Amino acid sequence: MSPRPRTVSDEHILLATQRVMAQAGPIKMTLAAVAKEAGLSAATLVQRFGSKRGLMRAIWASALGGVDDCFDIQRSANTSPLDALVDAALMMPRGTHSPKEMTNSLAFLHIDLSDPEFYPHMLVLSERTEAGYRQLLDEAVRCGELVKCDTTQLARSVSAIAGGSLISWAVFRRGAAETWVRADLEMLLTPYRKTKPKSRRRRRR
Repeated sequence: MSPRPRTVSDEHILLATQRVMAQAGPIKMTLAAVAKEAGLSAATLVQRFGSKRGLMRAIWASALGGVDDCFDIQRSANTSPLDALVDAALMMPRGTHSPKEMTNSLAFLHIDLSDPEFYPHMLVLSERTEAGYRQLLDEAVRCGELVKCDTTQLARSVSAIAGGSLISWAVFRRGAAETWVRADLEMLLTPYRKTKPKSRRRRRR
């Protein structure tokens, strides 16, 4: 007999997992909580992912596979490489709605940095992200948006601002995370711009 078709995709489950991760943190996150969020039984999650750790490994695999897609999406949504860069750097702040969610993200970051199984994934993700920033910065130089500069170092600074500014927002708690981080990114990029920033998002049909 052929196996029954899956009525709920892995993508749906991983998105539900991310929501639970943001609200519960690594200690309180359970397969039962994820199953409830996804509309499944805990037994189904065990059958697919084996354990909570297996589910977290699947989250990492999905994140690594989505880095290039993220940059491609921002390129298609913006005619300006710098606007695409800022939008890409704001992906995490845009999805962070409270200091509690940021606290839980930092708890997972502690695991990613200290666990020998997860750290290599964290390193690869960071390298791919910086490479994506550098490519957009190079494009901005070529099209005349940006003065000639060390785009490798500037990409590293963008990465540092995107993460560090979000932590700062969680401390000061003024306004939305996206607005806070965007202001810091613009402060970093403005001295390198040849023109004042304008909205260049493509019109959606």
